[in-house]
Amino acid sequence: MKILLISLGVILGVLLLLEGSLRLIFGLGQRPLYIADPKIGYLLAPNQNIRRLGKSTIINQYSMRTEDIKPHREGNSLRLFLLGDSIANGAWWTDQKETISALMTEDLQNILSEKVEVLNASANSWGPRNQLAYLQGFGTFEAQRVILLMNTDDLFATAPISLVVGKDPNYPDHQPFSAIGEILERLFVRRQPIPGMAELLAEKGDRVGINLQALEQIKAITTQNNSQFIIALTPLKHEVEREPKDYEKRARERLKEWTETHGVVFLDFLPIFKQQQNPLDLYRDHIHLSPLGNQLVSQNISQLIRINN
Repeated sequence: MKILLISLGVILGVLLLLEGSLRLIFGLGQRPLYIADPKIGYLLAPNQNIRRLGKSTIINQYSMRTEDIKPHREGNSLRLFLLGDSIANGAWWTDQKETISALMTEDLQNILSEKVEVLNASANSWGPRNQLAYLQGFGTFEAQRVILLMNTDDLFATAPISLVVGKDPNYPDHQPFSAIGEILERLFVRRQPIPGMAELLAEKGDRVGINLQALEQIKAITTQNNSQFIIALTPLKHEVEREPKDYEKRARERLKEWTETHGVVFLDFLPIFKQQQNPLDLYRDHIHLSPLGNQLVSQNISQLIRINN
């Protein structure tokens, strides 16, 4: 009996040591959480401050990847509003200080005399209709410029979907029981198909046209709020390696024509990326950017802001 108790004590001690190490060193057991929204689809739960795998993630009271802000802009400050998906958000693998919005803030603050704020409303896999719904729900926060950071895939984005929240492991709505439990969940819990998801992802019709209509509504909101609307488009990795596919070229051309018709400033990063000596170094994977890619994007958007300021 004594040996059994000693063995149990040793096992418990090892588990507690492992749990503590996983939490303190890797930040496991605490992950960014999402909430469902009937119009936006989903957004990051407000008021989160997480350090995970060495990276800091701060989500403010408006579900932005930005520190807490005041709803009204200070009279002598420059407030920019960055909208986007996982590229703008940076996800868990990007430290708060290395997000595009944080880099823009640093770039512009070093040059401009007034206070600079770059708000960042974004979430993984958001498309134009998610971003439109966010603006309709929260407004522009008196930003002088609204910058929509898109990638080519966003032109084909589906309508906002909330089914993933709490069902897809990439969109958790609660914390795991423990850090060890999170690892076991990832290793052994089989991902089941979400009922209804396949139908929603197979949305028919002219998706590019529908998303351009969403951009038109975003443009109307920015105009009503005395903001300048800017669109920046990053390419997929294969577009830089080779060429965009025919359907991607057509979608890109439609977007460019739309911006010209509606007087929207358009920054296309495809030629900028191709001009780099090692353009593939700008990518983390087939779509997401590396720290070098984030720096290049932030520098070019900041330069555009300076020119138009």
